[in-house]
Amino acid sequence: MSNAQTANQEAIEKVRDLIKGIDTAMLTTVTGEGLVSRPMKTQEVEFDGDLWFLTKKDTNKYREILRNPTVNVAYVDKSYVSIRGEAELVQSPDKVREFWNVAYEKLLETSSDDPNLVLIKVKADTAEYWETGNPVKMVMRLFSKLTGAGKKDPNLNKTVDFE
Repeated sequence: MSNAQTANQEAIEKVRDLIKGIDTAMLTTVTGEGLVSRPMKTQEVEFDGDLWFLTKKDTNKYREILRNPTVNVAYVDKSYVSIRGEAELVQSPDKVREFWNVAYEKLLETSSDDPNLVLIKVKADTAEYWETGNPVKMVMRLFSKLTGAGKKDPNLNKTVDFE
């Protein structure tokens, strides 16, 4: 495995650890008027560079992703994680059933066999994250660019690229 592949795998594992157990993420899409964010239930799958969400076709987010697939997903808990990527709308009844749980029946007011259900697959391009800790220094910058292009100054915000 090359150094870039090793660094990429380490970045994925770090992001996986940071978002594990966070039930709700904020999905930001692009509209004609600007950006819109809304809460989305996080799927209980191991993060491998892709994020999955479940929605309906008759929603604004569905139409917004059709027009512009660039999205951002933010997680807040013991750390702050911001993942930018490209969204893909996936029509897969089998995958819907794989992700389905009782919470969706109330949240989406439907059943798992509803043909209006669609998955949003977000392929992560970059991730930025901050961890809280020392109250004096609430934000610690942790990554430099995997490409080596990032500066090594620990006071700058660092980015992880998933390419």
